[in-house]
Amino acid sequence: MTDKHPGGRPSKYEPEYAEQARKLAALGATDREIADFFGVHEATLYRWQQQYPELCEALKVGKEPADERVVRSLYRRAVGYSYDSEKIMQFQGAEVRIPYVEHVPPDTTAMIFWLKNRRPDLWRDRVINEHTGKDGGPIETVGMDVRNLSKEERAALKALLLKAKGNQETGDD
Repeated sequence: MTDKHPGGRPSKYEPEYAEQARKLAALGATDREIADFFGVHEATLYRWQQQYPELCEALKVGKEPADERVVRSLYRRAVGYSYDSEKIMQFQGAEVRIPYVEHVPPDTTAMIFWLKNRRPDLWRDRVINEHTGKDGGPIETVGMDVRNLSKEERAALKALLLKAKGNQETGDD
């Protein structure tokens, strides 16, 4: 390839890398693994994606099937599933195969993960606390009468106010 790296070196990128990257991504390879396959640093792969739109598109297209397989697997794990299997035993020196149906129960962790991502409006961890005043109205604030403070409380309040004023003038927090 005749493209030059910003430092003047020729790029190691080759046009066939796009198809190779698509196949690797479809098999579940990470960007780091794909960069390692090409013998470059991960940052170089990211730069190539910006310089070569066909590589960027190939990686997007390649990652979709792998991501969809994971989505299907997560869903099956969340709701549980069954599959045909067989036990292999020995009876009087002869191999005996006994078919049966294996049941995998639903997995609570997979359920939570699925619901937090698919239904965050109902399943997010974040709790929003909202404080309101009487009957849902605004919170009423009452001014403080410093005359009702003790001598020590007034001195402490004065020191805080002076410190706050000093921080405003110097820009300190």
